[in-house]
Amino acid sequence: MSAIVEMPVTMTSLELVDFINSVRGEGEAVLDHADFMKKVPKVLGEDAGKFSDIYRDSMNRYQKSYRFPKRESCLMAMSYSYELQAAVFDHMTKLEEALSKAVTIPDFSDPVAAARAWADAKERELQAVQQLALAAPKAAFVDQYVENTGSISFRQVAKLLKANERKLRQMLLDKGVMYYLGGVLTPYQQHIDAGRFEMKTGTSERNSHAFTQSRFTPKGIQWIAGLWASYEMENAA
Repeated sequence: MSAIVEMPVTMTSLELVDFINSVRGEGEAVLDHADFMKKVPKVLGEDAGKFSDIYRDSMNRYQKSYRFPKRESCLMAMSYSYELQAAVFDHMTKLEEALSKAVTIPDFSDPVAAARAWADAKERELQAVQQLALAAPKAAFVDQYVENTGSISFRQVAKLLKANERKLRQMLLDKGVMYYLGGVLTPYQQHIDAGRFEMKTGTSERNSHAFTQSRFTPKGIQWIAGLWASYEMENAA
């Protein structure tokens, strides 16, 4: 027996602000994210806290934001105008339609197949969002999406998957995904070539030593999520 996976469509406050600005008429004032953030509790009341989120700014600092489902996205847009509410509703409806295609997961008696199907569905979700973003009237929407889904560290992936870091690290070693090079967890070249990782270099502010860090790309995050689900089910059997 198969099951349908529910993948609710959401928009972050950053995405929503950029989208609203992209569909506003010529000459209308640009909506600022800081002003939008102040308005959220006034519109949503006590429920606002349920949608709290964070994002990384251009200085790689974590800042407060929100992530709204369709209903709350429309309510926020409506607080500016009914026309904006309609535009947001239509946009999110198109996204829902794109994500509704082929998201059936097989019976969990076959954990590997189930995990792969789930990862495939998540990758289709990513592709659908990218396609809709590219169709947006302004490039700012695309730029914000790319920043929000940029490469992240091992620790951030573990938090995203709600995985024990030690177990996740061991899985990556056991599955031949990563290895230690000079004490640093490093992906094998084939996984870098497949677009699952990127290598970032920098200089430590503390001692000025150069360092290299492997980071998971959006494609790698989706792939690792499926691999981790399979690994967890195998160990639970």
